[in-house]
Amino acid sequence: MLNDEFEPRTIYANGHRIHMRIAGTSGPLVLFCHGFPESWYSWRHQLRALAAAGYRGVAMDMRGYGRSGKPVEASEYRIANLIGDCIAVVEAMGDSRAIIVGHDLGAPVAWTAAWTRPDIFRAVAALSVPFSGSGFAAFPGSPFGELSPTVIQKQIAGPDRIFYSEYFCLPGDVAAREAELDVRTWLTSAMYALSAEPPLPPELQGVDLLKLPRDALQAFVREVMSVTRDGDIAAMLKAHGQQPSWLSAADLDFGIAELEYSGLAAPMKNYRNGEIDWESLQRYGDAPVTVPALFIGGDRDINTIWGQEAIARAHERVPHLRDVIIIANCGHWIQQEHPEQVNAALLGFLNSL
Repeated sequence: MLNDEFEPRTIYANGHRIHMRIAGTSGPLVLFCHGFPESWYSWRHQLRALAAAGYRGVAMDMRGYGRSGKPVEASEYRIANLIGDCIAVVEAMGDSRAIIVGHDLGAPVAWTAAWTRPDIFRAVAALSVPFSGSGFAAFPGSPFGELSPTVIQKQIAGPDRIFYSEYFCLPGDVAAREAELDVRTWLTSAMYALSAEPPLPPELQGVDLLKLPRDALQAFVREVMSVTRDGDIAAMLKAHGQQPSWLSAADLDFGIAELEYSGLAAPMKNYRNGEIDWESLQRYGDAPVTVPALFIGGDRDINTIWGQEAIARAHERVPHLRDVIIIANCGHWIQQEHPEQVNAALLGFLNSL
């Protein structure tokens, strides 16, 4: 089974358990940080490719996920603690430096690790989410965290809707309880709805989503990533359990089993720290990311679409950005939807270092 293909290792560091999978026995260390609602397994294609090319790849279960620890307090999921976990893994691997790669929520972790600890993370590659400074993500109108996450998300959602990350933070773990009623349908719907497979609405067919004017962009983000105040995430996804063609039944079953094991309440606690993380990172101001960097996005990925302003201005904050690669017909699950293109881009970047 693929689950047995990579060496498992669990350490206790930075105050909790960290589970990881390792591919390769020698070579430069590359650390992978997954996003929501995934696990180390989302990097399976990359682990195999990097090991074959002479690198050591390590994909961790981020805290709150899979076999890693699940602290009770939401404050334990602040980005400083997540970066501390990454540093602990590098040390556990017997190294002092590593290249860090992140996707979705793992992308801000990777960017911030490279931004604030270049002494340890000597290069960074990010998928889906471009560098957004102190911001939760590179929102239209606030590409580098000029506005706090709470302010910009409320601006986008408007008075009659709730941005999805705010919905995840409602008291009583409302969103987690909703998902756990039927993890299979919830996860399958999310994987399909946020991929490139659903047809665009007629008014957007033939439109370059990466060149939408700001007003149209905010309207698009509002429609796709917010819920009505009397609605729910399942209604937003509008997929009702349809399985994407790029995800095998076995791979889907693995992801479902991981979430049924870990639950959704802990992973969603990451979203409760956007405001305090934004405040804590203000001290870095406009300081640039000083290490070599790579960005990979999808032309149908909602994070790449709403991050277009940050992508266009990336060299203002990431002067050593080697390349911006936008994969065609690619949604949010970039490294799984188009693994061969992602592997080629990553290896080209790694080999250039």
